Amino acid sequence: MCNDYRLEVDIASIAADFDDLKIRLDAPEGLPNVPARDDIRITDIAPIVKSSDGAAAGSLVNRRWSWPGPRGKPVYNFRSEGRDFIDRRCLVLCDGFYEFTDPADKAQKRLDKWLFTLKDHRWFCMAGIWREYEGGEAFTLLTMEAAPDVAPYHHRQIIPLPRLNWADWLDPRVPSGDILTWLPEGSLEVSQVYGTPRAQGALAL
Repeated sequence: MCNDYRLEVDIASIAADFDDLKIRLDAPEGLPNVPARDDIRITDIAPIVKSSDGAAAGSLVNRRWSWPGPRGKPVYNFRSEGRDFIDRRCLVLCDGFYEFTDPADKAQKRLDKWLFTLKDHRWFCMAGIWREYEGGEAFTLLTMEAAPDVAPYHHRQIIPLPRLNWADWLDPRVPSGDILTWLPEGSLEVSQVYGTPRAQGALAL
């Protein structure tokens, strides 16, 4: 399951793309610092766009990825099936996410690492929710059963949102079930970051 993602896009490009989509974006805490990062990991601070009340608009803020669960373990992924997310939605900004698999070379100690990007998107958003905790506010990534593009690498996946769905996810009047769906097969492109090269689609987990 996704515990690492990438964001290398500058804040000006992010703001311009929201403007092009006619999504009103404010920065109540000032424009967040968004350095280019190959790896954003659990408990890191990262930019999100929080939904507003009753409109396709949002607030760009920096928040912690994951809140502490009942036993102290970080809640960084949250199952979407059977739930209706009416409020506290957020868009998690990224340009790719990673999955890890057992190494093809059994002598290799670290897992093979795979980068997934959204075809024809320089960057995109993942569906998330946020909540308050004793340390402030934090977000988590929503997940669903893996679609064909991800299934050879993991049985579940995060939920990438193409640009046409960003405004709907920020608008609590749009049912979440209408948005949290599989993308068409071939929407995600995968490349191997490190590990023993192998034929694509040859994984069985």
